[in-house]
Amino acid sequence: MKILLIPTDFSANAKHAAEYGYRLAKKMKTAVVLCNAVIIPAEIPQAGFVAWPMEEYDVLMNDSTDELKKLKAWLEQGSKGFKPAVTCFNEVGATTDVVNDIIAKNKIDLVVMGTHVAGGLSGFLLGNHSRIMIDGVSKPLLLVPGQAPDTQVKKIAFATDFKHPDKDLDSIYDLVPLAKSLGADILLTHVYDEKKQSPEFQKWVKQFLTELSDKSNYDQIYYRLVKNNQTENGLDWLCANGQIDMLAMVHRPHNFFDNLLNGSHTQKMAAHISIPLLVFPEKR
Repeated sequence: MKILLIPTDFSANAKHAAEYGYRLAKKMKTAVVLCNAVIIPAEIPQAGFVAWPMEEYDVLMNDSTDELKKLKAWLEQGSKGFKPAVTCFNEVGATTDVVNDIIAKNKIDLVVMGTHVAGGLSGFLLGNHSRIMIDGVSKPLLLVPGQAPDTQVKKIAFATDFKHPDKDLDSIYDLVPLAKSLGADILLTHVYDEKKQSPEFQKWVKQFLTELSDKSNYDQIYYRLVKNNQTENGLDWLCANGQIDMLAMVHRPHNFFDNLLNGSHTQKMAAHISIPLLVFPEKR
């Protein structure tokens, strides 16, 4: 891990996520980039064709810069041990565009941000912010709920249905350096319906785990079956009862209409999960 990117809108949830990300950076001994996407009202389609005065634009950018400096100072106060180097950026545009632009210009390995779910009719029309970020960010994304405890990460569950084992392996290999730096176990988790299990499948899983441990050179990888006929319900049970500190999933988008109305398993979990959710973009 080289650099953690922490986007913020300076809300309470975002401040909590920034603190969580900064403490991760201390444990991982990596640098931090704080960023804020500045939205100009005239650039929002709902605002219509509005001419936005240049002096007001300057005020917004200056306010953003000041708030980033305050957040940086707050994160660094009283910090002991390793002190991550913190850089601040602000750009005009949608959060996803700004984040991907910073990723393209810097060696970003992980994006850490707070969850945000818009409510009511406007939430349906404008979109769930976390959902949009899951769809659009080009690097692994760690979503930190406002109620997530800031505890040491000892166990990371990686949820898989084994339908795309090669792609899962790529993501697990990406997860291993993070787990190593935190000294955390990786718990490979499969939510299953009993009717779909077979001795042949169980044998294949054992071979899969052996190959994974050998190639990743990491022996803190384990496996757990969770019986439930609904994936989200099984993962909810695991998060509540499995002493899990972080849940990792690969985001696989569905077709446009299904994604609009239902979303992926990852997006559904992001809407209500109480522990940090690490989302890997699907390998292309």
